[in-house]
Amino acid sequence: MTIESLEAAFAATRTVLAEVTPERYGDPTPCASWTVRDLVNHIVEGANWFPLCVEAAAAPDPDPTHGVDYAAGDAVASFDAGAAAALAAFAAPGAQERMIVLPFGELPGSVFMGIATNDMVVHGWDLARATGQPYDVDPEQAVRLLGVVSSFADTLRGPEGAGAFGPAVEAPEGATPLLRLVAYLGRQP
Repeated sequence: MTIESLEAAFAATRTVLAEVTPERYGDPTPCASWTVRDLVNHIVEGANWFPLCVEAAAAPDPDPTHGVDYAAGDAVASFDAGAAAALAAFAAPGAQERMIVLPFGELPGSVFMGIATNDMVVHGWDLARATGQPYDVDPEQAVRLLGVVSSFADTLRGPEGAGAFGPAVEAPEGATPLLRLVAYLGRQP
């Protein structure tokens, strides 16, 4: 992954997030245990959590982003601030090589950036699907992300709400790379 890929993921997800109104917060999402409000909070929390981890070379403890109700305020402004900080943190000298201690293991910054990119793309798609919006990601980026997640996703699968990813779903014949990615991560394309 590249900084440009992460930037594109933030931009695509922001486009969807900017159109979500509080009236949609109770709507279901492709993640059965989350409402649109839960998903908005997760997306904005992630944007703000990524730079904290990169800058400290470890996940913060206690985590100041966890449990914040971003949906109660200006979620887009909070997302924008987090995305800008994340891009700056991942672009800082040495950030790609720095080992970062995360709840799921110690990884180089470059690998963590791939995870952050995947998180933004897949949850951006989730939010778009939940709110009936289009979602556009470069097909080559989706192919690269599928390559990245296929190396570790099976170790993080579990039932809804217990695993990071659900069981892989069969993508329909002729599915786009993005739909193959979300299906691989347990969503119904």
